[in-house]
Amino acid sequence: MAFLVRRLLLAVPVIFLVTVLVFSLMHMLPGDPATVILGQEAPPEAVAALREELGLNQPIVTQYLHWIGGVLHGDLGRSLVDHTPVSELLAQRLPVTVELTIGTFVIALLIAIPAGILSATRQGKFLDYISSILAMSGMSIPSFWLAMMLIVLFAVKLGWFPASGYTPFFENPAANLTAMILPMVATAMREAAVLMRMLRSSLLEVMNADYIRTAYSKGQRERVVVLRHALKNALVPVVTTSGLMIAGLLGGLVITESIFSIPGFGKLIVDSIYTRDFVTVQGAVLVSALLVVVINLAVDLTYSLIDPRIKVGKGAEG
Repeated sequence: MAFLVRRLLLAVPVIFLVTVLVFSLMHMLPGDPATVILGQEAPPEAVAALREELGLNQPIVTQYLHWIGGVLHGDLGRSLVDHTPVSELLAQRLPVTVELTIGTFVIALLIAIPAGILSATRQGKFLDYISSILAMSGMSIPSFWLAMMLIVLFAVKLGWFPASGYTPFFENPAANLTAMILPMVATAMREAAVLMRMLRSSLLEVMNADYIRTAYSKGQRERVVVLRHALKNALVPVVTTSGLMIAGLLGGLVITESIFSIPGFGKLIVDSIYTRDFVTVQGAVLVSALLVVVINLAVDLTYSLIDPRIKVGKGAEG
């Protein structure tokens, strides 16, 4: 409990600095939100009236304090474009990106863990070379190019999956999974390659430890040694990489979402930046920062479950 409280207290200044930075940068961007909303041909009187209505004529510090005061009361403000509550926009878009992130990560794990184990246990052999080539290919091929190739092959030529679009899971689970398969696979290839290389390096290091040699000397089979003794300890750096990966995916899937026309969280942020809807951007970035804090905390707590030798209070902070 002390560790949790300590980490949450440390997160407060981080989130505060993030909100100040984003708020300042959004106000430094060229252009006027009122002009963007009304159009370039709008009369100056209408633009001035809208600026007054939106509070844009107030000093930037006053605007920030007004916004952060609303956040502390659970109000993220309203979109400058259509006056929809930002919390409502986030509630619509965030679950879509969370689903895409979870699916991408699961596919990446299903590929990376078997490939990493085979590559490490067959070091210098044919399977190791094949796994390494595939991993390097996965890290080298841009995800947007792979996404377009998957669309051409599986959507256009074979017709197995839709080329774009999104259906909510609870509205039609089959249509939802069918529409999400291609974007998940397109994004998961690079993540799987990174995790596979990380697991291979970590597992090779663990396999040279004394307790592994002792296990082999006792006559235990390779499968038992690897899965019961070596793999668990080799997962610690993989967990760290996975936490950073999930945090990055939650805010970095905008290209995939754009290619497949998925109304996700990242696309919302980019569209809001284009329209100078800084209220929506600020709310979205604040939620992103909170998600990163939660993910990092979950990663720290996972360390002690994987390796009991790591003490949460000390090892995680170190």
